[in-house]
Order: sequence, then C-alpha cells, then structure tokens
Amino acid sequence: MPSEKILAQKKATVAQLKETLGSAVTGVLVEYKGISVADDTKLRSDLRAAGVKYSVVKNTLLELAAKEAALEGLIPSLKGATALATSEADYTAAARILSKFAATSKTFRIKSGFLDGTVIDEAKLDSLAKLPSREVLLATVCNAFQAPIAAFARAVQAVADQSEQPAA
Repeated sequence: MPSEKILAQKKATVAQLKETLGSAVTGVLVEYKGISVADDTKLRSDLRAAGVKYSVVKNTLLELAAKEAALEGLIPSLKGATALATSEADYTAAARILSKFAATSKTFRIKSGFLDGTVIDEAKLDSLAKLPSREVLLATVCNAFQAPIAAFARAVQAVADQSEQPAA
C-alpha cells in the first residue's frame, strides 16, 4: 500500500492531467521509445516553440485522468512508453510536428489523440497533421477576401484614368 504522501502526489498528478486534457483543444498520444536524447531535445524544442505541452506520463495515471475528462477512448492506446502532447490554441501543431518526427523514426509512433473533447484515430490525426498552420490559413482567407476588393479598386482607377484623358 503506498504511503499517504505518494498517494497525494498521484492524486495531484491525475488532477493536473485532467485539467490539461480538459483545457486542450487537441492532444496526441505517442510511443516515444527508442529515440536518442538529441532527437528528444529537438522534438521538445520544436513543440515548445509551437506552444505545445509535451510530457511523458504514466499510463495508469493518464487512464484515471482520461476517465475523469470523459476521454475513455484513449485508454486502449495506453500501452508501452507513452508521452502526451497537448495544445490549448493550435489545432494542428502537435499532430504536424509529431507526424513529421514519426515519419523519420523507426520506433517513435503516434498512438491516438483527441480533438475538442472527441477521441480521434491515427487516420484523422494524419489528416490533421497535413493541414497548414493557423497563420497560413488566415493569410489564405485574407487573400481571398482581398482579391475582389483589389480588382474593384483597379477597375475604379482605370475608369478614373480614362476620364482624365483629353478627348482626341
């Protein structure tokens, strides 16, 4: 039987994991075994730069947190060495960075994930990873809105230029 101190620490960890799962818009579970320290350091740096929280978690504690956060669909994936990557703002960052890393590694693999409180499979995570970043999507939308306005402005300028020319 674990001591009261250890039990309190585990309960605090489960509560923190539940909060992390609940506040994240997206999360990805990966099996991280077999990667070098240098690769792990680079991966963590890339994730941090994108605003993604990444941590190695005990499967039993994550299972309890997943139950409390109504993400029971993650439980079958909780086997082996597990790490959790979550993002509170960017829907694609974690999936994009981890998928890119998994493509170059023989042992690192994506297990499962969730999106807005719904568990998704590897195929949906792969689709999510292929989406451009939020900034690229916003720039594309802005360009789509700007194009008709710019064309209208050019047409008005052409009419104004024609009316200023003297009659021949």
